[in-house]
Amino acid sequence: MLYTAHEMQRSWLASMGAIAQSTSEWLLNPANPMSYIGTSPVMARALEVFAHAAAPRGKPPFGLNATIVDGASVAVSEDIVLRKPFGQLKHFNRAVSGRKDPRVLIIAPMSGHYATLLRGTVERLLPDHEVYITDWRDAKQVPVSDGHFDLNDYVDYIIEFAQHVGPGSHMLAVCQPAVPAYAALAYMSGQKDPATPLTLTMMGGPVDTRKAPTSVDDLATQRPFAWFEQNVIATVPNGYPGAGRKVYPGFLQLAGFMSMNLANHMNSHWEMFKHLVAGDEDSADATKAFYEEYRSVCDMTAEFYLQTIDVVFQRQAIAKGEFVHRGVLINPAAIDRTALLAIEGERDDISGLGQTKAALDLATSLADDKKQYFMAEGAGHYGIFNGRKWRETIAPVVERFIRTHDPAHLTPLPEKIVVPAHIEPAPVPGIEVA
Repeated sequence: MLYTAHEMQRSWLASMGAIAQSTSEWLLNPANPMSYIGTSPVMARALEVFAHAAAPRGKPPFGLNATIVDGASVAVSEDIVLRKPFGQLKHFNRAVSGRKDPRVLIIAPMSGHYATLLRGTVERLLPDHEVYITDWRDAKQVPVSDGHFDLNDYVDYIIEFAQHVGPGSHMLAVCQPAVPAYAALAYMSGQKDPATPLTLTMMGGPVDTRKAPTSVDDLATQRPFAWFEQNVIATVPNGYPGAGRKVYPGFLQLAGFMSMNLANHMNSHWEMFKHLVAGDEDSADATKAFYEEYRSVCDMTAEFYLQTIDVVFQRQAIAKGEFVHRGVLINPAAIDRTALLAIEGERDDISGLGQTKAALDLATSLADDKKQYFMAEGAGHYGIFNGRKWRETIAPVVERFIRTHDPAHLTPLPEKIVVPAHIEPAPVPGIEVA
């Protein structure tokens, strides 16, 4: 019933939004005499803001068609190099020859948003790296006949993707996947897998949620496991390939994140309205660009979501060394070769300070010179991997770390700032994008 009710509301809002958009355009049309009446532009802009908020959204494109390599613009194509039922491995293929840059596998979150949330992360690394990314599928688009997908399957996918990228590569996990990536690394290290990455960079991940718990951690721990089973799991309705599949809907995840900073989001839309009325289209478009991505959400399988609640948040099983993967106890002490970098944001209100850093302490067999920690001053959760702080402050740390621990790429990169070609998302107070 929950999912069906949401679909009815979404259809209604989409219709009302379309009417609002057409009315807005009519009120602003110079051929319309009413467009010269003082209140018409204000009404038109208010309708435009409503239409933007009510518009249905699907999976956004990466849109990274070119990058700068050695000062020259080169074409970039997106190649799917490995397909799985619940995700695919995507390679951003640069039209260059004769370069052997470090191969970096980015593990994107499966937390309600698409991998395109890391567009800025990919864009910043493209000039000097061979970039791969996990492109997870929307669970409502996966037929029930394709089976289930839980946290252990997620770990399996990471391992298979790493094996496909090959030995001598590097791994970077942003937010939620820091935990399964860490588990996959410990498993591969214990198995002496030749594809074990040279480095693992974890950014704002809940490795040990006992450290500086946030409101997200409190929500996951203050309610019994049965509450999540009974209250946030829905069934995909007819009309989708995954009809009948049990999921944690993306719209619930979005509602949760929006409610954390509701006043800030309302103020952001108010500012967008004022920019439109004032004719400042660039500022309004920047805010729109942020929300186009932020509101593009996808579903997670129920078994993955519930196992994550249980293993990561309620039992902290990986941090305690109690997580079992395919019959093997995951022991962080097995990590003895892969260099680890933990990055946290000073103002991160999703993964608190110390939660990611805990991964360094758990790897007791790893030499200290292979462990590095970086705290990004003034950065919120999204600012760790997107925006100016990521491009100018955090990315150089990641690049130097990768080259320091890669025998084939020991030459440091020159200091530089990569200016993105797309519209820079506007900073939203409390969201900390830039």
